[in-house]
Formats: sequence, structure tokens, C-alpha cells
Amino acid sequence: MIRVLSAIVLSLFLFGCTRDVPSATATNPTVTFEAIIASTPAAVIKYSGEGNLVFLSIEENGYGHLFVQSNPPQDLPLTRITTGEWNDITPALSPDRKQLAFSSDRNGFWDLYIMDLQNGDVNQITDSNEYDSAPSWSPDGKWLTFETYLNDNLEVAIVSVVDPSQKIINVTQNPSSDHSPVWAPDGRHVAFISTRGGDSDVWLANLDLAGEERYQDLSNTPFASENHPVWNFDGSQLLWASTSQTVGFSGLYIWDANDPSRAASWIGDGSWGAWNETAEQIVAVTSSANREYLSSYSIQGELLLSPTPLNGRVRGLTWGFANLPSPFPSSFSRAAADSLPALWSPIITPGPEVPNQRWYVVRIEDVQAPYPQLHDLVDESFNALRNRVIIETGWDALASLENAFIPLTTSLDPGKQEDWLYTGRAFAINSLMTNAGWMVTLREDVGAQTYWRIYIRANVQDGSYGEPIHDAPWNLSARYELDPRTYEQGGKYAPVPAGYWVDVTALAATYGWERLPSLPNWRTYYAGARFSEFALTNGLDWYSAMRELYPPEALITPTQVLPPSFTPTFTPTLTPSRTPTRTPWRTATPSVSPTVTGTPTVSPTPPTVIP
Repeated sequence: MIRVLSAIVLSLFLFGCTRDVPSATATNPTVTFEAIIASTPAAVIKYSGEGNLVFLSIEENGYGHLFVQSNPPQDLPLTRITTGEWNDITPALSPDRKQLAFSSDRNGFWDLYIMDLQNGDVNQITDSNEYDSAPSWSPDGKWLTFETYLNDNLEVAIVSVVDPSQKIINVTQNPSSDHSPVWAPDGRHVAFISTRGGDSDVWLANLDLAGEERYQDLSNTPFASENHPVWNFDGSQLLWASTSQTVGFSGLYIWDANDPSRAASWIGDGSWGAWNETAEQIVAVTSSANREYLSSYSIQGELLLSPTPLNGRVRGLTWGFANLPSPFPSSFSRAAADSLPALWSPIITPGPEVPNQRWYVVRIEDVQAPYPQLHDLVDESFNALRNRVIIETGWDALASLENAFIPLTTSLDPGKQEDWLYTGRAFAINSLMTNAGWMVTLREDVGAQTYWRIYIRANVQDGSYGEPIHDAPWNLSARYELDPRTYEQGGKYAPVPAGYWVDVTALAATYGWERLPSLPNWRTYYAGARFSEFALTNGLDWYSAMRELYPPEALITPTQVLPPSFTPTFTPTLTPSRTPTRTPWRTATPSVSPTVTGTPTVSPTPPTVIP
């Protein structure tokens, strides 16, 4: 028996020694090396009855999932309630606080669904190939207003909840983009976002009127873009988010329905907001360049909840009192216990020894670029992102790059002496796709810096790939139209393009690639926009990233010496006189008039005149 036990222990020890262990040089604190699959039973989540709950849609691994959190979050932390390789976005709490309407592409196309918060059951409301999203309940809970893709643009429509067989009613019919509707508490008005004025403004539709008299522009801001409107409990105030392009503040604004002619007032930072039941507090999503945060404050600006970082982009937000069962339904518990697999892990490519533990760049296959190479720690992330873009768009949009790795001996455009392309940790999408109509850019200002959101057109336009673009893109080439104002702004808003598109900026962030800010002079310098460039920094600054490839002495900036001129032409000097100049000691100046010398005397002989 002792020999048998010894043999078993020895075999287990040898089996453990034969497992592959990641190299110490390949360790990266921001990278997960292997997928972690949940094998434990679903956790039982308990929550004490009715509470002040916030429902969100947050992207994880490139898919939007529904979450719930109490306010304050100590009672119920952020908890996932749906999961899967599909998107559940734009949640809306019903008036009776027992149901949650949302949009999902779980069946291959975007449709509206309603979830019973007591048992977790989900029922489908719309069933078509068109894009249906952003539901909002009528005050009686019998109807939903939503955005739908019709006639190559987004429109606002109404569908019955109690009888889905009833015909869908169109609220808008305009070639512009009309989206993000919210039903007013009086039941006779619907606020929505529209680009019919050029940029995204907040509009109000009176359901008792017909024709163009039905619509009213509430925000009317030609140099700002509004989004995500939401009414308070009695319809006296309307909250929305605004992004200013010139002057003013970006953030959340409140419009007073009792004083409609007065401009909306700024109340605080945020790219998405929602009221509580008494309209005394606001939960807000604030955004940095590459991350979003959840916070809460009063309408007087007092901070009630410190900004909490979120792991992905927010795709929907609603707040209210809801009565959840305790324990949670089994579907909620399974979703909360689900562990997401890692999207990629670095693989060290064998190569020659590099001194001082420096890294090197490796070739990325089947990619057209001036130098198709990337840092050995990030090339797997790029390949995984490239494959994901193929899945989401239906074509290989990253097969042709404007730039990848740039050697230190190659000069970029002015102002890019310390560009991330030199580190091998960045790439730039081919901007020629913009001219061909396969890529558009949306401007997003974060503080004093300008960033861009890239959309790539889906190859299949039947609604099974991508989503319609909601907001007006920014036309950088409009600066060449000889309009002084357009030139000073660095372009202007363009019409919302038709079709279905994929947000590549959001996908890139899922795989760790961050967008870079534009240079300060981007309005007059096209190359300074850097709208198609992404970098995987892993928390490094530019100099530290360069030290991974080059020795310190290679990064010392030498004093620039002007090269000699080979032009055979004469170069004038500052002295206009010829050199050398010969100066005589004495100069005899002839005189035309005679000069009398001495004292004149009377003499018959005239005096001699010396000239």
C-alpha cells in the first residue's frame, strides 16, 4: 500500500511539472492569460424587498448586459442580471415598477423585450428585421414608444404592449435621424432627439397635433449635441445630456416646462442621467477619454455618490423604486455568477536574445502597412480585435492600416515626434475608408481635449450586423469649403449616414486599445486630428514604452544642426558694402569756385589762385 501511494504521489508531482508555465518575462499585470469558466453553482442573491434601484446596460467583452444596483450601493452592489453573447441595452422601468423593457439582438435582430422582475421571464414584443430600441413606457403602461429604423433612417414609433398584433403607429416621418424618445407623464407629448436642424437637438412631439405643427425644438443649440432626454415624475422638467463644440459647458441640463422660452440650465457633469422618484436627485454617467463612471448628486450640485469606475460603456440607464424578490430569480443568480472568458493573452514569439531585457516587434500577417509590425506583447490583442471586427462587420476592415509600428529613423508629420506609433503599441486605421463611405467619425470633446468615435459600415445591411448611427458625424474635410467659420471650427456636422454600422472604438476599448486625443491645432491641421489612431499603453507613459524597445541613449534628442546649402546662388550678407573697402588717407576735393587766401593787396599783378 505504501508503494502504491508513493507511486500515485510521484505521478501527480510529475504531471504537475509537465504543465506549461507562462514565462516570467511575459507577465503583464493588465492581461489575463487564460479563461476562467464558472464551475460553481449559481450564487443565491438576497435583497431586502423594495428599494431605490438603478438598472443599467454595461458592455462586457463587447456585449451589453443588464445590471442592477441599489442607491446607496451598500444594500445591493452592481449585479449582473442577464448574460450571453448578445446585447441587452436601453432598459426602461415600467410605471408599476414590476417590469423592465429593453432592446436585444438575442434572436439575431434588434427587437423589444419585456422582463418580469419577479420571476425573470422575458417576453418579445416586436419581431422584425428592422432595428428597434430605446423603449419608453406610456403613463398607463399599455404602450411603448421606441426608435425604429425605417426608410434608411431612425424614426420614433409606438407599439401596444397589451396587444402586440395592433399596427405600429409612426410618430415621426422625416429623413433626419429621430431617436431616443421618452413619453411625458401627461401622456400627450413625446420628447426625442432629432438631427433635422443639422445637429442633435431635443424636440417635442405633441400627439394631439398633425403635420409639422406637431414638433417643437426645445434645445436649439447649433454648436452642441444633445442626447438621452428623460422626464421627471410630473413632467415639469426635462433632463438631457449635451456636448458643447465651441463655448458653454458639456454635461447635464434641465429644461423647465413652465418656462419653455428660457434656455436649459446646466446642473453638472454627465453624459447620461436619470431622475429618482421625487426628482430631487440625479444618477449620472460621467465619461473620461476611455472610461465611464457612475455617480449621483442633487440638482443643486451636491455630490452624493463618489464616481465609481465601470468596466465598460453604458448602453442604457433607468432609476426607480422596484420590488425585487428575495432571493433573486434563478436566471438573475446564474447571470451574476457567470465568469467572462479572457478575450486574448500574449504569446511570446521566440527570437534572438535582446540585451537588457528589452522587447522587440514582430510581424502581423496579412496586413498591409508601411511597416506591418507590432510590439510582441500586443500583437495578439490586435489579431483578436481584427477577428472580432470581421465577425461584427462581415469583412476584414483592419487588413489595411495607415500605420502600425514606425521605426525611430522614420519621421512622422510635424507635432508627432512622440507619437505612440514609435512604440509598436499603436496602429492607425486606413483613413481612406472615410472617402469611400465605409468609415465615419463622431466628435466627442472631453474637457479641453477632442476625441473621436469611429464607425465602420457593416458588409451585410439586413439588420443582423451593427446598428444605425444616431448622432450626426463630424466632417473634417468641410474645412476646405472656403467658409471661414467652418475652417475655424475644423469642419462641421454632416448628415447621419444611412445603414448599419459597428462602433469600432468601443470594440477596440474592449481589447485594451485606447483612442488618442487630437493635437491642439487639429482644427487647422488635418493630420493633427489623429482620429483613426489607437494605442495599447498598459498604463505606461511614452518614454517608458520606448525604453522597452530602445536603449536610453537612442532616445536622447540631439541638437538640430541645419544642413549645408548646396544652392550655387550668392547669399547676401547683412553689410550692403563690398568687402574689402579701400579707404584713401587723403582725398583731394576739387573746388569750382575760386578760394581767396591771405590779405588782398593792391597790385597790378593779380594773385595766383590755387584750386
